[in-house]
Amino acid sequence: MADIAEDWGVDVDRGPDWLFLRLRPGKQEPEGVADKLWSLADRHFVYRLVLEMNDLDVLPSRLMGQLVVLQKRVLQRDGALRLCGLTDDCAQAIHFCRLDSALPNYDCREDAVMGKRRPQMTCAN
Repeated sequence: MADIAEDWGVDVDRGPDWLFLRLRPGKQEPEGVADKLWSLADRHFVYRLVLEMNDLDVLPSRLMGQLVVLQKRVLQRDGALRLCGLTDDCAQAIHFCRLDSALPNYDCREDAVMGKRRPQMTCAN
């Protein structure tokens, strides 16, 4: 597990042409997450990212801003940034900020890679 912010971590799993990053939240507000995640992508030379958000109960506004920064960087490299595993409350927060097209949420990593929003039955939890 790598550290991406003070007391925040990330599990990194590499698939063909995709990097899967499972965020492990800490108790502090996340700082510099976009830079750290970008560094991981750059180190692996992979700019198609799936952020697995299953462990987040809330989505801090600072993290949401960092995800927008990361998404812009990824697009500059013709990559993709997709989220999966958001709670309903976190997905609703993204929707209220009108970021659901910029930060699309999927049920699981397989659906995120395929760009498939439903049905949920395809995902093994």
